[in-house]
Amino acid sequence: MLRFDAIDFLQTLTERCVELLELDAVGILLADQRGALNLVAASTEQARMLELFQLQDEEGPCLDCFHTGQPVECADLEQEPQRWPRFTAAARDQGFAAVHAVPMRLREQVVGALNLFRTSPGAIPQDAVELAQSFANVATISILQVRALRHSEMVTEQLQNALNSRIVIEQAKGILAERLQIDVADAFSLMRTHARNSNQLLSEVAQHVVSRSPEITELMRDSSPRRP
Repeated sequence: MLRFDAIDFLQTLTERCVELLELDAVGILLADQRGALNLVAASTEQARMLELFQLQDEEGPCLDCFHTGQPVECADLEQEPQRWPRFTAAARDQGFAAVHAVPMRLREQVVGALNLFRTSPGAIPQDAVELAQSFANVATISILQVRALRHSEMVTEQLQNALNSRIVIEQAKGILAERLQIDVADAFSLMRTHARNSNQLLSEVAQHVVSRSPEITELMRDSSPRRP
C-alpha cells in the first residue's frame, strides 16, 4: 500500500508551482507543534537559503504571512528596503527581486506559508496568485485530512514528524553529495527516485543513507561517478 509522503508531496508542489505559474522559485514553511516555522520544501537551492535566512533572522514576508494569516507581497524589494532590510539584502544575494507569500490555512488554523519568488521586479499576476492560493489550500487540506478522524493533537504530531524527517533528509543530501561528488539538488533527486522505485518514504531512504544501511549500498555504488 502506498503511504502519504508529506515531504515529497510538498516538494512536488513547489516544482509544479514554478512550472505552472512561471515563477523562478517557490518555498514552503510549516509550523511545528510549538508554533515555530521550519523549512520543509524549496524548488531551488537559492530559495532554500533565503527561507533559512528568514527563519534565522526572524524577518521577512513569509513570516509576516504566517503570523497574520494574510497574503504578503512586494513587487520590487529594492523599492521598499526599509520593509525588511536584512531580508532584502539576503534576497538580492540569492538573486531575487520580488516576493509574494500566501498562507496555508484552514479556517482559523494557519499551518504555514507558500512563498513565491521572482528574479526580476514586477507584481505576480493576480490569476497566478489566486492559483497559488488554491494550491496552498489543497496542500493544507491534504496534510490535515489524513488524520481528520484522529484527535487534534495528532495533527501537530504529524507535522512534527514531517519536520523531523526534513532534518534527516538534509543530512542525507549532504552525505550523498560528498560521497558521490554531486550537488545537493542531484542528491535529493536521487533519493526521491529511489524512494518511489522502492515504495519507501523519502524519510526512510534518508535514514538509510545517514545510518549507512546496506539497503542503499547498491544505490550509492551505481550512482557513483565513473572515473576515466
